[in-house]
Amino acid sequence: MSTRLFLILCLVGIDFAEKPPDVKCKVINLEYVKCLWNASGVNYSFYSGFHGKPLRECDSYIVESGLNVGCKQPEDKLETVRFNTCYTELRQGNQAYRQNHQLKDKVKLNPPSNCTVQLRSDANLWFKWRQIFTKCVESEVRYRVNNHNWELSKISLGVQEYCINFPSNSSRYELQVRSALSHSCGSSEEWSEWSEPVVWGAHNKTGFPPAPPPDKLRYSVDVWSVVLFCVGGATLILLIVLLLHHERIRIILIPVVPKPSLVPRDLEEWLDSSKGLKEAFKTSYTERTCSVREYCSVPPSDTDSSDSSILSVSTNQTVCYNPVPSPDPNDSGPSSSDEFVPPEEQHVPV
Repeated sequence: MSTRLFLILCLVGIDFAEKPPDVKCKVINLEYVKCLWNASGVNYSFYSGFHGKPLRECDSYIVESGLNVGCKQPEDKLETVRFNTCYTELRQGNQAYRQNHQLKDKVKLNPPSNCTVQLRSDANLWFKWRQIFTKCVESEVRYRVNNHNWELSKISLGVQEYCINFPSNSSRYELQVRSALSHSCGSSEEWSEWSEPVVWGAHNKTGFPPAPPPDKLRYSVDVWSVVLFCVGGATLILLIVLLLHHERIRIILIPVVPKPSLVPRDLEEWLDSSKGLKEAFKTSYTERTCSVREYCSVPPSDTDSSDSSILSVSTNQTVCYNPVPSPDPNDSGPSSSDEFVPPEEQHVPV
């Protein structure tokens, strides 16, 4: 039984060893064809060529650990030749493994170069780059502010600049661009690598740590959100318990505000205590008083009617005089007979 199992394993191992390596090829920047394969411990020789041309050996091998694992094969007129079938062949001794490749949509351009960013007089931030192929190339720009998430924007065919309207001087902008062949020239599913980042704003600081991959960043944000929610909820519950069961802590955190009182008695006491306010309501001026009296004429006597005449005056007179202080009731004042009579009121016989 063990002998049979050993023979089966040997046959499977031989089958795996004889399985031809898989070759994958791309057209790089329309300059050369790059092919890679799994050496599996065997040092192969590589031959390639497009339809209608003979196969020729690789000009520049890619070597790892002393084994050939790839090839960079220059080709002429790749703008049109790439639409033809490409043939590759790996040879080792008497063995040869041949494959066919369609490279029309497997063109990878070099990253754009000469990237610059400038704030122009129109208060907009302009990002420019240079791509050798202008007519058949579409671009994609990404930028981020203050090391936050990237924002992507598609650029029209043939355009090699991008505008950010009214940027903030206090923020840091980081921009990159990549390119690919458009549909008008046979679209490619391969995008170039991102260009070197250019930075504008916040004194062009470059000390920000590299941004983590999007999946890792999203995972870390979710974890921190859950942790913060849990800690916040526990803190709120603990605070409520402390306020309910500890009067001293409740008074410290939420002091009692006294209610104002509007009792009239308090107002009267306040007025009594303010002597200056009471004195302010007393009058500080005097007025002249006027007394009004009515006088009547005195009829003449019978004895003197023939010899004399009485000058009598019947008038209503008003006498005004300055006020005098009121007499003290304990002092003896002048009698009514001593009352002053004005001269006009005396009747003098003539």
